[in-house]
Amino acid sequence: MKKHNLLSFILLGTLLSNCGDTKNRENTIFNFDSSKISAQYQPQETLDLTILNPKSKQVDSIVYYINDAKIKTVKGLEKLSFDLKNQKLGYQNIKALVYFEGENAETTTRIEVVSNVTPKLLKYKIVNTFAHDTNSFTEGLEFYKDTLYESTGQKEKSYLRKYDYRTGKVFKQIDLDAKYFGEGITFINGKLVQLTWQEKTGFIYNANTLKLEKTFAFTKEIEGWGMTNDGKYIYQSDGTEKIWKMDPATQKMIDYVNVYSGSSKIKSVNELELINGKFYANIWQKDAIAVVNPSTGAVEGIINMSGLRKLIKATPDDVLNGIAYNPKNKTIFVTGKNWDKMFEITVSE
Repeated sequence: MKKHNLLSFILLGTLLSNCGDTKNRENTIFNFDSSKISAQYQPQETLDLTILNPKSKQVDSIVYYINDAKIKTVKGLEKLSFDLKNQKLGYQNIKALVYFEGENAETTTRIEVVSNVTPKLLKYKIVNTFAHDTNSFTEGLEFYKDTLYESTGQKEKSYLRKYDYRTGKVFKQIDLDAKYFGEGITFINGKLVQLTWQEKTGFIYNANTLKLEKTFAFTKEIEGWGMTNDGKYIYQSDGTEKIWKMDPATQKMIDYVNVYSGSSKIKSVNELELINGKFYANIWQKDAIAVVNPSTGAVEGIINMSGLRKLIKATPDDVLNGIAYNPKNKTIFVTGKNWDKMFEITVSE
């Protein structure tokens, strides 16, 4: 397998997940031949499955499953080769249901599909610097009709604000109820959607008036972190390696991708912005932005933003968070929690 690119360690450190070991659920009759199975695979590789039959039972057939989806039925102890190119990055639970002598038994194993993409190190250039409210615990940052909107966190202090980033003048502010911790925002279909952190609650506002139109409950037991959309679906992070796909009409989670940089999954995916067909993602407690393929979850680029630390007054706990794309200027605005500055940047290879 391709070696992990060293650039990925910008995103990892303490957030690095352990690689998964291949595990069998033991039974006394059949088992996968673990000597033929690796712990990790890349999407272009093939998984070869063989069932061991130590008690020499007369096997009629074997039905193979991945993540409870049936793959294929084979006769007897016939081996199975399975192409992994259409599988999600992440752990895959494999099951074999063996039919023999009028009975059946199952055995399981697990593999991890990892990215085969080596991330590129991207450069950024500061175009402008603006003042940022140091009382703003930034969670979501978004442009709508050339105006900047910001969602902030902390219970009893969370708000949604529409303002002039050049002067700091606030046009309108919605203060959240004290019990809510505000999180990411996104604009879609004339609505502004806002998440909360652990309250499993979201808000839908009229995009023009900021009048609250609906409150909804999350359909998964997850936290609310970052948000973005592609005009048809909403995408949100939950503080893990997952980016969820949501139907904006029903607010139901319908799919997800796992974010991987090389052979390691990237946890704590935070604020999101879809820019030129790619997710730009803050990684909590990391001064870096990951550029992620929305279809696969593979990290394709890394922007090392650590240089901004020299330009701001902030504590180490005041982490980088907030990405807003300005389509008019084709620039990106970035800031952090309680930072005193916000930066307008361009990104290039």
